[in-house]
Amino acid sequence: MQLELRHLEAVLRISEAGSLGRAAARLGVSQPALSAQLRRVERVAGGELFVRSRHGVEPTPLGDFVLSAARRVLGEMDALTAGTRATMPHPVLRLGCIQLVLVDRLFGHLEEKLPGHEIDIAIEHSATALVRLLGAGQYDAILFGELADHEVPLPDSAAIRTLIPKEPACVRLSSSHPLAAQAEIELADLAGETWTTLTDEGDGGPEAMADACRRAGFTPKLRYRIADRRMRWELIAAGRAVSLCQPTSPYVEGTVLRPLAGDPLPGRIRFAWNRAAISNERAGLLFRAAARAYLDNIPNNTFFQAWWEARPDLHPALD
Repeated sequence: MQLELRHLEAVLRISEAGSLGRAAARLGVSQPALSAQLRRVERVAGGELFVRSRHGVEPTPLGDFVLSAARRVLGEMDALTAGTRATMPHPVLRLGCIQLVLVDRLFGHLEEKLPGHEIDIAIEHSATALVRLLGAGQYDAILFGELADHEVPLPDSAAIRTLIPKEPACVRLSSSHPLAAQAEIELADLAGETWTTLTDEGDGGPEAMADACRRAGFTPKLRYRIADRRMRWELIAAGRAVSLCQPTSPYVEGTVLRPLAGDPLPGRIRFAWNRAAISNERAGLLFRAAARAYLDNIPNNTFFQAWWEARPDLHPALD
């Protein structure tokens, strides 16, 4: 067997994640499949690349050598891919996003800012996956969210701008829920609820939520991980779960959206791009299109519109 780029990427992801299980989740494969792939790579390399410890996996001296070479080879390939695309007169713009509300309004603004350009937009369920694909040259730019103090690590080839520096966390619950009549909801009052979330957001959400709930005196009961947004809404409308939501979320029949008192889980939205693939000028056009799409959704909820208008320092620059 000869080593391929996918083998080098797998070895890098194992090192970055610190465990086979986390690396498999980020790569979208099963842990047994990744373990088998690692064994094949080790046979070609001539020895073990990682040793297990109580802290996870750690590279051996041979592993350090292979990791150093893998970073160099993959970096050269990323530069080659980005460089060839940059020489094309009108390359397809590849934009990756997580399931942000603004994406629903983004297409029209992209057509306005980049007329005549072919645009490929893909939705991922994980900010971690977005960043990995940006670093691998499969996306030219990405839009993603972060919660609380979490910062998604970016590759050296990326530049970043904060689109929305802060937005309050909200909870969506059934309109028949006993708390639905309240203007805002204390997180502690949701101690007995079952929660639903996306499959793997990679935005620090699970950790931030666990910390906030612990400060409120309870451990959240997460039962449903559902990628499909409409399915989550139906589950909530039926009274079987509650969920964190962006304050720009639209009206959904059978549910209500309420802000969490005290803002225990503030979020932000960020925009990153591969500097070798798109110019700063084009990145600026993308940024403004995303900002316009976000602003379109502010009137969805009157409580958030008032919150937003009282904080002009948070508004994105559109010049």
